[in-house]
Amino acid sequence: MPTRLNEVSVHQPSDPQRIHTMQLSLLRQKSELANAARQREVLEDEFTPPLPYFTEALSNNGLPRLTATGIEVLQINVGKLCNQTCTHCHVDAGPDRRESMSRATAEAIIDVLARHDIPTLDITGGAPEMNPNFRWLVEQATLLGRRVIDRCNLTILMANGYRDLPEFLAEHEVEVVASLPCYLEENCDSQRGDGVFKRSIDGLRRLNALGYGQPDSPRTLNLVYNPVGPSLPPSQAALEATYRSELKSRYDIVFTNLHTITNLPISRFLDDLLRSDQFDNYMQKLIESFNPVTVEGVMCRTMVSVDWQGHLFDCDFNQMLNIGLSPEQPRHISDFDFESLASRGIQTGRHCFGCTAGNGSSCQGAVVKIGTEKPA
Repeated sequence: MPTRLNEVSVHQPSDPQRIHTMQLSLLRQKSELANAARQREVLEDEFTPPLPYFTEALSNNGLPRLTATGIEVLQINVGKLCNQTCTHCHVDAGPDRRESMSRATAEAIIDVLARHDIPTLDITGGAPEMNPNFRWLVEQATLLGRRVIDRCNLTILMANGYRDLPEFLAEHEVEVVASLPCYLEENCDSQRGDGVFKRSIDGLRRLNALGYGQPDSPRTLNLVYNPVGPSLPPSQAALEATYRSELKSRYDIVFTNLHTITNLPISRFLDDLLRSDQFDNYMQKLIESFNPVTVEGVMCRTMVSVDWQGHLFDCDFNQMLNIGLSPEQPRHISDFDFESLASRGIQTGRHCFGCTAGNGSSCQGAVVKIGTEKPA
């Protein structure tokens, strides 16, 4: 099939080999892919040869449509402002974004946690710490006895105005989930921007000094691996062992667990796939790697996602594609209905193949347990 690059209005950087150093989001570039509807069109378009839809893959494997089995996690995206502009970012976050969750929406989220037994508040962004209500959310959720997760890019810990964040996180026993796509500087910077790796190592050292990731410490430090290019993650267990060895020997850094997460063809990673003429091949790879064993454990079945304005979604990926909940469900945090949401039907699309390919992918890492892994 011919490349789809010409079908999408994109603004090429002056040096194609340095795409990762661009400082503008797709929105600021005025790319058509900044529009969620355009992304959905590309993903759900007719392919030659034809590619199945996600619902067809479920049906062909004797599986029903996805439904929720409860609500264990309330994941909130507090905005798109970030101090980085990563090539794989499905949020299209960056320093030029200004979307930010208001105090009123943050209060509605805490009200939901106070009224319902949802064990975990998972805070993401952008760089979630840049939202002015981040610390208040952490404090209030901690007072309610909830497990709080901060999805941290590490470099924010070294930024002016945020250098006391490690101590704040430690004081409230916040679980840190930190992005580190490789233990090699060149690979990491190629995805996240020049100089990011060194600042990330500095951030990890500060967390380690506060007990994060240390053996027998209650302060959890989980790292996240995303493939640098259009490939699936390797075995999580094997890669974790390599990360432990390399980070310890090179930098004397320790951590709790490694999570491997597949890059979904959304937003800037979709843009990158189209620029490099890899989109069709990557979609084919995801679909051919569909693993029915993963379906039971995909994250959308036990979470509800909330955007910066309080709108509800099945997951953060659906949120970025603006695929709302099924019509009969509440649409906003102010109308939260636990019983209805906990057993809802889940909205799906071809991007869902990213969470069910190979060993599977979720916010907690690979879905499939060791021994039942499907080769990438």
